[in-house]
Amino acid sequence: MSRVLDTVTDRLVIPGYSRLGYQLRKRTWPADDPQPGVLRGGLAVVTGAGSGLGRATALGLARLGAAVVLVVRDEAKGEAARAAIIAEVPAAVVLIRRCDVSSLDSVRRFAGEMLQEFERVDVLVHNAGIMPSERTTTADGHELTFATHVLGPLLLTDLLSSLLAASPDPRVVFVSSGGMYTQRLHADDPEYRDGEYRGATAYARTKRMQVTLVPLLAERYAPVGVHGMHPGWADTPGVAGSLPGFHRLTKGFLRNAEEGADTVVWLAATSPAPRSGRFWHDRRERPTHYLPTTGEKHQDVKTFWSYCTNATGIS
Repeated sequence: MSRVLDTVTDRLVIPGYSRLGYQLRKRTWPADDPQPGVLRGGLAVVTGAGSGLGRATALGLARLGAAVVLVVRDEAKGEAARAAIIAEVPAAVVLIRRCDVSSLDSVRRFAGEMLQEFERVDVLVHNAGIMPSERTTTADGHELTFATHVLGPLLLTDLLSSLLAASPDPRVVFVSSGGMYTQRLHADDPEYRDGEYRGATAYARTKRMQVTLVPLLAERYAPVGVHGMHPGWADTPGVAGSLPGFHRLTKGFLRNAEEGADTVVWLAATSPAPRSGRFWHDRRERPTHYLPTTGEKHQDVKTFWSYCTNATGIS
């Protein structure tokens, strides 16, 4: 019955993505999953960790014993996040490193520093997100949302793959969005050059692209576990700033950041490891498509992968 209720609330969207869905599902989860201290001695890297879901994820991983690298553009926000985590977990090891995930040069610099400083990475969480109101290009000439959500994470995963491979149980998690269900894979226009640009649409398109990447990277980097998830509707600074109308209408039943980040932390630390290459919400594997119009053709996936590898220089 609980699985039926879970599926119904998921399909109805509003109850499933809200705090109500989280509270209903949480009642069926074991209290000791993940196990306390399971990440002790490990290293977790979280992008976009200065606030919102990223900071909540870093806090959750620190509670489980991991040393955490907060990857941020704004070091002042990183310092504030670090102070908040230390206040909750006084013994936590929390490091701050600057990286603009939308910049391929910045990603390469950051990855080079990581390779010099550390012998392994156990968890890599791709959380950094953006929703510009107008089409903007990076110094590399790529559309900003695409660069932040797709190219930067792809390149960073590749550059840190040797550190991940050195972990006894490496895991990579992409924080996507339920909004991706509304979009097909735009392999013919990944940079959103055609048509009227809308920030929310660009966001949803690139979140669909992240979900498309997950099984490709799971195969490429096996035995590294690569997972995708969406957090439901969470009350974060990003949502309030980018979608003020939505935030005003839904604020009363939005999840808090820790509830939104719960499945990220679970994917990073639950045992046994979840199946790689899958998509998750509230600790359960979910379909990647609900609409027949969003189904992916094999050739579109190949075209998309080729574009991304060419853009990042991955062989």
